[in-house]
Amino acid sequence: MAIVLIGFMGAGKSTAARELGAALGKNVHDSDELLAREFDHPVAEEFARNGEASFRAAEERLVLALLDRAPADEVIALGGGAVLSERVQERLRGETTVLLDIDADRAWERVSRNGRRNERPLAGDRGAFRALLAERRPLYERLATAIVAPGPVRRLGALAPSLKVLARSPGARMLWAGAASGEYPALIGDGLLTEHGPELLAAWPIDRAASRAFCVTDGNVAGHFGQAIGETELTIDIAPGERSKTLASAERVWSAFAGAGMTRADHVLAVGGGVVGDLAGFCAATYQRGVPVVQVPTTLVAQVDSAFGGKTGVDLPAAKNYVGAYHQPAGVLADPLTLRTLPAEELAAGWVEVYKTALIAGGALWERVSDGAEPDAEIVFACARTKLEVVAADERDGGRRQVLNLGHTVGHAIETATSYGRYRHGEAVGLGLLAALRLSGQDELRAHAIELLAARGLPVRLEGVDVESVIEAVARDKKRTGAEVPFVLVKAPGEVSEGHTVSPEALRAAVEELAR
Repeated sequence: MAIVLIGFMGAGKSTAARELGAALGKNVHDSDELLAREFDHPVAEEFARNGEASFRAAEERLVLALLDRAPADEVIALGGGAVLSERVQERLRGETTVLLDIDADRAWERVSRNGRRNERPLAGDRGAFRALLAERRPLYERLATAIVAPGPVRRLGALAPSLKVLARSPGARMLWAGAASGEYPALIGDGLLTEHGPELLAAWPIDRAASRAFCVTDGNVAGHFGQAIGETELTIDIAPGERSKTLASAERVWSAFAGAGMTRADHVLAVGGGVVGDLAGFCAATYQRGVPVVQVPTTLVAQVDSAFGGKTGVDLPAAKNYVGAYHQPAGVLADPLTLRTLPAEELAAGWVEVYKTALIAGGALWERVSDGAEPDAEIVFACARTKLEVVAADERDGGRRQVLNLGHTVGHAIETATSYGRYRHGEAVGLGLLAALRLSGQDELRAHAIELLAARGLPVRLEGVDVESVIEAVARDKKRTGAEVPFVLVKAPGEVSEGHTVSPEALRAAVEELAR
């Protein structure tokens, strides 16, 4: 299969193609450059002479010929509008199609450098430029088997090994995650672990010839997927549940690593839900001052949220996630088929993170989730993408990333007040979301959320919990940097913002309402 780069003007397809070609040792073809050579004049001049329709016809012919004759792993960069052709869209099925995503402001800035907009016949007006990107983005996303999210760092040559794995994983899609501290691949698709686990984990994303895998999992997961994990140097089982996410558990894991002779050349394989991922990630971040971790999430909450973004940590009796570190994974492998092993109540609790993410994203994801769609590979992919876009803009929770805490301020307080024993994480966050929607003044959204939560058997009332203890736990929330705890509030789906001050009276009223 060819590797085909698509995306809007200014996304960097030509540069990325050269980097990938060099990394793969393969030829590179740029459709715009080839067309200009064929016309014997620039593309903008062809638009002016003969119009867009004539240009698109020539572009379609050239791109189809390129795709038909390109040997395996050849790299092809397509012009921004090449995918408008239905024949090209059909031909791209089966190829490894990589979308270089970009936001409108960054794209405009790039095409405007050094007067380069004169070379772009469809970049004359900023408003029209922005509208054109909005119009094309759904098409780009539908065609892409891999999406490279906008980020502070993009070393596209590093994509090459992961694209080879993607090409051998039918039905899978990949997100290339970027943050200030590094980049990594996230592979998402049915069967990745359950059908292809041993061979994928043996070769991706870390070279096993130079790195041994030390697996952290729990007894339930090991029972279901022990064979799918494949061979490891050591497997450490922890007890399932939040009560294992402690410094005592971390010490047990560290000691097991040291006893087995783990070095900084080795890596951690975190196979399980959010507790396993947080604990194993924290141990990886701190063992010998940091070793790589590959996250293999097997629960819904982990596949749509906690496996991505690099937050790791353990709980203290005083508060949740009070001890931790930022440590981006070396890779994420998420197989939604693993969700079939979850009890119904566990799957329902994980759905709360899907709902939270959809509220943040708005748009198509919100429409599907708010209509009651069941989580599938497409929803998992959309949720992961939403989170990674937020993290790329703010890795260390200095601003925008705090929106991911929607519902978690009161939710974490409920978990702390009940010693992590009464409610599952998702159940507590669901109650926290109801409190956040009340504090946001969103009566209609709150009523709708109650309907959706109740339909999945999730709690919509706080029972057997002292309101005062919840409010005291909120005051100890780890996001507090001064006298006030910042809250995340909702104006509308897709319009969620951080850093709001909430009065003690309003907070008390929202928590008391949950208890009525």
